[in-house]
Amino acid sequence: MKNKTFINDNFLLQNRYAEELYHKYSADQPIIDYHNHLSPKDIAEDRSFDNITQVWLAGDHYKWRAMRTLGVDEKYITGNASDKEKFLAWARTVPYTLRNPLYHWTHLELKRYFGIDELLNEDSAERIYEAVNKQLQQPEFSSRGLLKKMNVETVCTTEDPIDTLEYHQKLAKSDFSIKMSTAFRPDKAVMIEAEGYNDYLNKLGEVAKMEIDSFEDLQKALRKRIEYFDANGFKLCDHGLNYVSFEKLTEEEIAGIFSKRREGEAISELEAEKFKTAILLYLCETYHEFGWVQQFHLGALRNNNKRMLAQLGPDTGWDSIADYSQAENLSKFLDTLDGKNKLTKTILYNLNPSDNEIFATMIGNFNDGSVKGKVQLGSGWWFLDQKDGMERQMNALSNMGLISCFIGMLTDSRSFLSFPRHEYFRRVLCNLFGEEMESGELPDDMELVGKTIADISYHNAKEYFEF
Repeated sequence: MKNKTFINDNFLLQNRYAEELYHKYSADQPIIDYHNHLSPKDIAEDRSFDNITQVWLAGDHYKWRAMRTLGVDEKYITGNASDKEKFLAWARTVPYTLRNPLYHWTHLELKRYFGIDELLNEDSAERIYEAVNKQLQQPEFSSRGLLKKMNVETVCTTEDPIDTLEYHQKLAKSDFSIKMSTAFRPDKAVMIEAEGYNDYLNKLGEVAKMEIDSFEDLQKALRKRIEYFDANGFKLCDHGLNYVSFEKLTEEEIAGIFSKRREGEAISELEAEKFKTAILLYLCETYHEFGWVQQFHLGALRNNNKRMLAQLGPDTGWDSIADYSQAENLSKFLDTLDGKNKLTKTILYNLNPSDNEIFATMIGNFNDGSVKGKVQLGSGWWFLDQKDGMERQMNALSNMGLISCFIGMLTDSRSFLSFPRHEYFRRVLCNLFGEEMESGELPDDMELVGKTIADISYHNAKEYFEF
């Protein structure tokens, strides 16, 4: 049956070099997923799922966007339709996703987790729904079991500074073999212009057991939470920003801007940029003090559809790539930290493919020889975590840096079924190198090239994060 050969052993591998690189040096490497949005509660409590919709479609705005484009009613996406109706609506959509990475991911995930080779469409939907749901009732298909199936060694979730980390602590006391870390994400403390900012600071103050009435208080509260995360063994942070702010400022200005906002007064755009510059510099200097890795996800234009944002809230599929100017502020920001010798390990994720070379050259400005790959160009992110986006990121990094130092892939996902994206990345990586071995652009030295593949697949991340 022709459908059974779509996701085959050599999927995406176009020649014998690519095949050997993947199967011998990459396929069996453990997964270090150093940035995702999985629920630590689900992992700690080893959640089981009643059906495939709960584990596969809930929260997946990639799929939601595709369904909306096809004209599927919101009832079958985020609305009150039954789980089965939502799955059937997705199944009807899948044949229309040809050449979208969703088509590859869908069938890779069905095969790797559930052993299903059949293409998903309207005709096969009922059979696949029942077959997967039957498997999900088995203990090995719980949240933890799904991670084990993919040879995951470490997962790193993302938590706000006010999080108690109770589920991370609970898991750490268990006999679960997979390590769960987390990244400190203080965006709500940074975005001074955001609605609800003062309410958030009140919550932060409660958790930090102090009043936050001044900028100095805010610094102290955030430091307390950094100390708390660090004491639990977590040494990463993440910032989801449009761009890195950098404006000249004085301490007096920042104190005044913060007080003004705390008292409920409006602040100007320039004042907000000055504040964000100050708080980001403080945070990054503190990360350096504690020996953390800092991550910056840059270049998204979020919540474009205000009508749908009002109905469904953020992170529901109304975001796109932005065209912010990135280079100058980023350079000044990193240079300020470096000038104080307070630039810690840094990963820069770029969402606009036209900026790949900007970011690829920027990291070279601050790789000072102190640490292998100290400043990284992160893997293709969000809209770019597909074959073309990955190849463009890796080509920019190869041409303008050292891809041999690259720390590889991450899921950046809310789904327990997203881990085959590591396999997808590894196949794209091996094919990229394999094609150049075949053309003679790389030497016919499997040991040399294979070591680079193994390092990018696993060893570089293991060394970089010290997991």
